[in-house]
Amino acid sequence: MSTQVILPRLMQVGAEAAAQLPEVLASLGCNRPLIITDPMMVKLGYVDQIRQLLEQQQFPVEVFADTVPEPTVSSIQAGVERVRQGEFDCLVALGGGSPIDSAKAIGILGCHGGEMRDYRFPRQVNEAGLPLIAIPTTAGTGSEATRFTIITDDDTDEKMLCVGLGFMPVAALVDFTLTLSLPARTTADTGIDALTHAIEAYVSRKASPYSDQQALAAMRLIGPNLRRVYRDGSDREAREAMMLGSTLAGIAFSNASVALVHGMSRPIGAAFHVPHGLSNAMLLPTVTEFSIPAAETRYADCARAIGVAEVEDGTAAANDKLLAELKSLNKDLEVPTPAAFGIERDAFFDIMATMAEQALQSGSPGNNPRVPTAEEIVSLYRALW
Repeated sequence: MSTQVILPRLMQVGAEAAAQLPEVLASLGCNRPLIITDPMMVKLGYVDQIRQLLEQQQFPVEVFADTVPEPTVSSIQAGVERVRQGEFDCLVALGGGSPIDSAKAIGILGCHGGEMRDYRFPRQVNEAGLPLIAIPTTAGTGSEATRFTIITDDDTDEKMLCVGLGFMPVAALVDFTLTLSLPARTTADTGIDALTHAIEAYVSRKASPYSDQQALAAMRLIGPNLRRVYRDGSDREAREAMMLGSTLAGIAFSNASVALVHGMSRPIGAAFHVPHGLSNAMLLPTVTEFSIPAAETRYADCARAIGVAEVEDGTAAANDKLLAELKSLNKDLEVPTPAAFGIERDAFFDIMATMAEQALQSGSPGNNPRVPTAEEIVSLYRALW
């Protein structure tokens, strides 16, 4: 059976890749970009750098800098109106996963109208929005190379997964130097997010020989370097490895889909405002332990790729080492439990059944090697306490 592979049309990878933006725009025939970003990118001076690059090449530049972490329908609405009222021929998304996800949604809604809920999964959004050039500044979401976006419904707090060719950036400028200023907490959360993408893509029921290679390569890059960048954010070698690993993990899960960790993570984030990578980290050891019996060989491969198991280790031994590593990683990166994060136990337990239903509705648990029932998902949520 053949596998369809979906990628950005153009990728520029390495130090100073972002400086190639004017040439990339010209090659795509784009002349009037709208930069989609957030206040932190403005504060750090990255927006001014991009603006100067473009203005030196006579590109008119406008900026929408009001995206928020964990974007919602209401948070992107002003950007949608800006697109509808302007004469832009492309969007440049600068920032972490939230500005890039926001830009994906803005590009579709600005061109085609409707409400965000009209585009949520299982609909396949294959119509083209405004061309999007993504410049990631975190090594985590891989959104620069995926056909997904996640936008929260303000009314229901549901994190709506939206899928399709229309959300794939036409270009990605993957410049690890933009991650050198990331604080340790963001570095850890986004790094575990990338690791989760790689593992889930590899064990997914939709995995293919192509996605397998991207996922394994991502794990080989992320495994030895995540603690390094957490301890020393100026470690350029480790930062470069993490950035490339994040993009490869994005390519892997964009083509193989994520699984149970992400399905369970989104409702936690929506209900309790836990950053996405952090809720993934809370869940990863527990969900992995639940899933290993249905894909023992695959998870053992993950342990070897991450670098915690040797080739000569048997499957059971490798999987024991994988679980020990995931727990150790959470400890070393100071990942809080839900209680330590500040979530009230009664509030969490009261909503577990609803979160389980939302997880199943996302479709992601169906890709898991061991497909859970709603009752099993509730048990996994309970196990976090």
